[in-house]
Amino acid sequence: MAKPLTRDMALQAAPPAEVIGALLAGHLTDPFHFLGLREHPDGFALNVFVPGADSVTCVTGKATKTALEPVPDAPGLFCTLLKKDQPYRLTAVAGENKWTFEDPYRFDRVLSDDDLYYFGEGSMQRLWKVLGAHVMNVDGVAGVHFAVWAPNAERVAVVGDFNTWDARRHGMRRLGASGVWEIFVPGVMPGDVYKYAIRGAGGHDLPLKADPVGFGSEHPPKTGSIVRDIAGHDWADGKWMKSRAEHHNTDVPISIYEVNLASWKRAECNRPLSYEELASDLIDYVADMGFTHIEMMPITEHPFDGSWGYQPIGMYAPTIRHGTPDEFRALVTAAHNKGLGVLLDWVPAHFPTDEHGLAQFDGTHLYEHADPREGFHQDWNTLIFNFGRREVVNFMTSNALYWLEEYHLDGIRVDAVASMLYRDYSRKEGEWVPNDHGGRENLEAISFLQGVNTFVYGEDASVMTVAEESTAFPGVSRPVYHGGLGFGFKWNMGWMNDTLRYMEEDPINRKYHHHLMTFGIHYAFSENFVLPISHDEVVHGKGSMLNKMPGNDWEKFANLRAYYGFMWSHPGKKLLFMGQEFAQRDEWNHNQSLDWHLLDAPAHKGVQTLVRDLNALYRETPALYVNDCRPSGFAWIDGGDMENSIYVYQRHGAPGDPRVVVVLNMTPVERPDHRIGLPGPGFWREALNTDGAEYGGGGRGNLGGVRAEDVEWMGQDQSANVTLPPLSAVILIEGEDDT
Repeated sequence: MAKPLTRDMALQAAPPAEVIGALLAGHLTDPFHFLGLREHPDGFALNVFVPGADSVTCVTGKATKTALEPVPDAPGLFCTLLKKDQPYRLTAVAGENKWTFEDPYRFDRVLSDDDLYYFGEGSMQRLWKVLGAHVMNVDGVAGVHFAVWAPNAERVAVVGDFNTWDARRHGMRRLGASGVWEIFVPGVMPGDVYKYAIRGAGGHDLPLKADPVGFGSEHPPKTGSIVRDIAGHDWADGKWMKSRAEHHNTDVPISIYEVNLASWKRAECNRPLSYEELASDLIDYVADMGFTHIEMMPITEHPFDGSWGYQPIGMYAPTIRHGTPDEFRALVTAAHNKGLGVLLDWVPAHFPTDEHGLAQFDGTHLYEHADPREGFHQDWNTLIFNFGRREVVNFMTSNALYWLEEYHLDGIRVDAVASMLYRDYSRKEGEWVPNDHGGRENLEAISFLQGVNTFVYGEDASVMTVAEESTAFPGVSRPVYHGGLGFGFKWNMGWMNDTLRYMEEDPINRKYHHHLMTFGIHYAFSENFVLPISHDEVVHGKGSMLNKMPGNDWEKFANLRAYYGFMWSHPGKKLLFMGQEFAQRDEWNHNQSLDWHLLDAPAHKGVQTLVRDLNALYRETPALYVNDCRPSGFAWIDGGDMENSIYVYQRHGAPGDPRVVVVLNMTPVERPDHRIGLPGPGFWREALNTDGAEYGGGGRGNLGGVRAEDVEWMGQDQSANVTLPPLSAVILIEGEDDT
């Protein structure tokens, strides 16, 4: 017959004094070695730590109860001996309060050896499936599994409201040399707030850290991570997903509406719209305007509104400013069901120094370079990812796939690529470190970008990736197997800068800058280009698009309309920032709505109508998009009329597609009976004239079109006299008779 358990026998289960001291101080490195149920010479020792409890009882089997002994001079620590290793629950009493709970230290590890191997190798393709906070059942018990990478930490604990933010209660298990720490915490539920309490090497307690792979965050200025269950969403966009590839190659019309969700439109009291409100208001508007895609400025969680999302901390969390992850998914679904693709502005170039974020995450330069000549971005006072570290590459490469896979986004536009490609970007001599070959190229970042594109397109070739790259770095949109970076498209920053410089000139001086409008054709087909008029062009004192234009108010509108006609008829896909489609007068202000009241004025309404019609014409006219990225899609008819600031060019689609001729008159002088060469006989319909009365213009034009005459002109066998309104773009399409 076994001896009854005495208090002295029970206390033999208590851990050594030095362990108790570390536990009470919150310094215990491996609580799983001492807490929970462990083998003991006299059976199995059970140690539980419940600060504030007066008593704790262990319940095993059907209803066997064993009272635990409080360990002297160790408030909250209780122990006993059990005869066998078996499941148990705990009941604690504190004053008049009594509660029953599961002990997190009775559960085995969740992550497998394979998980740790692939993580250590840097090849875990879906990192978010392993790290972060995952709602799950373990041994029939509901809770959340937390896992975080902190290889140089002495101790990591998860804290939150569920444990009164006490780092002693849920110290995590370190999984060997992987640097990953994990714990399953029963009873934690979606919506609970948490952070990681990390003790760095040398015993330095760090500021509480948000989860690098957290799926949700508190509303700023609060900085906690929020448990979100993102598994098992019931998507309703199957038709779009099956046909998505048809919308993303170089031979299709792509017209992108860039939007900042927080300031596109505001509700009463200047409240940003929710994802649910945007799913109707924004999506309906963009579809009505005829755009093919929406590009959202970064919606990855960020602490500072004024960064517009370009200083993200929650790389795996859609910002809570507009709602939950599932509500964001509903916004994407609404776009897809309207035939719109959704692109995410993605920021792998840098991250902010906020103490709750990635900066010195485990007390060391874990995600960033240690040397500020490599790791500190002087332009933005941010930190630069260390892409020489495979775990960091894995973290960010997996993040790109995460947004495409978990949120059905259709592509990523990668921000600030130029700053990643060059080690001396925006640095003076002596402020940068050459690569291993003594050069200025950032070989690790180049390899990372190539890897992201190869991986993303390899997983799903129906998506698109776009680079914002402002230099002449070769092969940005060339496949990696041909030595390129592997992007699908590249922003044409040179075209944008040159042509805006031209438009800002007084028309009387434009003849001296004629080449600014023609130079872009020399390299227009060296990359798969997007022509971008982005948010960067209408902030920081640059003025709105309308106010960049010279002249009186009528001339400003006419100039802008002509420029849009040029942009939509020029080789390259299109991107326009919100508000510019109706000629917003003021610079963009992220703290307020666009000035929608301007649409009450005919001139602004006219520009909006023009952009809608340009999108429709673009989508309906193969010559304007099929050969956007091939030299065969463009030919000058007259690109040298500097004195009159007139440009005449043609666009070609596939064989048999009607050709298009575009005539630009960039002076405020009407030119009736201006003869232009035409590449074919017959009737040429005036498909669009930016001086149309419906656009706010003077209504001057060509009475529906012109008929070619057998008169050689401008190197063409046919020609016709056309009326060129002042400051206008006239678009003619062949083969459509007026009878």
